[in-house]
Amino acid sequence: MTEATLTPRGRLTQVAPTIHYQVAMPQPESHLFEVVLHLQDWKLPVLDLKLPVWTPGSYLVREYAKHLQDFSAYAGEQSLPWRKLGKNHWQIETSTPDQTNSLSTITVRYRVFANELSVRTNHLDATHGYFNGAALFFRIPGLERQPIHVTIVPPRPEWHVTTPLPALPEQPNTFEAGDFDTLVDSPFEIGCHQVEQFEVLGKSHELAIWGKGNADLARMIPDIQKIIEVEAKLFGGLPYDRYVFLLHLSSQGNGGLEHKYACSLNYPRFGFRAKDKYDRFMQLVAHEFFHLWNVKRIRPKALEVFDYDQENYTPSLWFSEGTTSYYDLVIPLRAGIYDTQAFLNNLGKEITRFQTTPGRLVQPLSESSFDAWIKLYRPDANSSNSQISYYLKGEMVSFLLDLLIRERHGNERSLDDVMLKMWQQFGQAEIGFTPEQLQEVIESVAGMDLGDFFKRYIDGTQELPFNQYLEPFGLQVVGEDEEEPVPHLGVKAQTENGREVIKSLEAGMPAQQAGIDAGDELLAIDGMRVTAQNLSDRLKDYQPGDTIQVTVFHQEELRTYSVTLAAPRPSRYQVIRVDQPSTTQKQNFERWLEIDI
Repeated sequence: MTEATLTPRGRLTQVAPTIHYQVAMPQPESHLFEVVLHLQDWKLPVLDLKLPVWTPGSYLVREYAKHLQDFSAYAGEQSLPWRKLGKNHWQIETSTPDQTNSLSTITVRYRVFANELSVRTNHLDATHGYFNGAALFFRIPGLERQPIHVTIVPPRPEWHVTTPLPALPEQPNTFEAGDFDTLVDSPFEIGCHQVEQFEVLGKSHELAIWGKGNADLARMIPDIQKIIEVEAKLFGGLPYDRYVFLLHLSSQGNGGLEHKYACSLNYPRFGFRAKDKYDRFMQLVAHEFFHLWNVKRIRPKALEVFDYDQENYTPSLWFSEGTTSYYDLVIPLRAGIYDTQAFLNNLGKEITRFQTTPGRLVQPLSESSFDAWIKLYRPDANSSNSQISYYLKGEMVSFLLDLLIRERHGNERSLDDVMLKMWQQFGQAEIGFTPEQLQEVIESVAGMDLGDFFKRYIDGTQELPFNQYLEPFGLQVVGEDEEEPVPHLGVKAQTENGREVIKSLEAGMPAQQAGIDAGDELLAIDGMRVTAQNLSDRLKDYQPGDTIQVTVFHQEELRTYSVTLAAPRPSRYQVIRVDQPSTTQKQNFERWLEIDI
């Protein structure tokens, strides 16, 4: 039996093998993509194939290999022996039986189950096929820089293909990726989806829409054009010739995944008529489009060269994702999609999310970035107590940095200058930045040492002093209770299959201190039935300091706990103007949020 070996980079012969994938879906209702890999001019005795365990932009090991089945390998009609060396690693013996020569033409066949409709996975049904390269194609160690051809075989003649990859002339439905990274970074949409083409700044753009809904393209496309123009102005142009927006209209989706020359968007199919929902969609567009600079080209050193076999750790996701989240608030304002008051309302909602997450005082922002792989995408009942999203706190910290820079330099400098400098210094050449280099760039724009700021708010857990930074702009953050204050119990409950389930408890608050546990079924307060829906109304009948009897099922055992209610907590936070702002405050405010910058 041939010794198990992994082909290292650079151990290839002078004539590089050619790589060609064919992706068919003859029975889309089965949710199975049928993939064939054709490899020609292979000269080594073994062929290693490794399926990525994650995809860039989504920091979770998703184990794509769990969906792969029916693997086989051939040289002509001859079946080749193979083995698995790991969860995502297949190895094929490619030498002749007498071990004297390698079989130069190799064919590998396999199928991939695709029934998860998200921007980071694969989905195939009777209406369309969608896939991400990381979840479908093997990496061949040593051949990562080789061009790769992909031919799509649609199940029906009316189905067509949309992908950011360039098509090969005179080869129907065949596309070329310059290397494996590009293949991974290029999603495919196959079906009868609608495609709208438009130009911005002389560059070609496409909007491909799958699914039915109430999207108004006559409104949407001009607004997308405005977002593109605003972001291009910030960075000094568009670093591509063609860009594709893939939009899935689904029953409950809400998310996006960035790519260099495209983005995938998933949004509720009827989420476009109400102004607040439409604005949220435009924020999603602004966020994913901003990523074509920030993270796809301006990226942390740890992500400069992707390791597709394991986690890629960095403490800088707060900048890659959180700063992008700050700009997805700002960009639609600059584009005129919503007004200043809507911006402040949206900012207040983000501050509310942040201030009502106890974990903000436990987990530092840099640690949240580093631990993305094990925490953010794997929440449990204690997550809100022990962690904070690097998206959310990164957004808040970026907001404060923008205000700090603007106030210090009379609005002549801003976070925009940080982004432009990061683009010029790292993004254009696609050189990864270190945490130290990121801090140096921010400090150079701010014109001051920010060591204490980073120590407190990025590497530490001190409360963010919103009002200190907002005061020069004539604004303040205020916490508000409901019209009738609600004594604080410290539980989050949800109705599930007719049961009222306690999903989480706030650490150190009355319910947890009394012994109530996540997963308990909430039954009654003071002997009267209570539901997740009416819990707040029931608590309004009491005062802080009152002791109530809370009855639950704990692991099928009926229990009643004595709980002493705490004082009400703010249920929301708003950003409002201070009374009688000074002339300087007014000018700072107007220059910060002016639409034409």
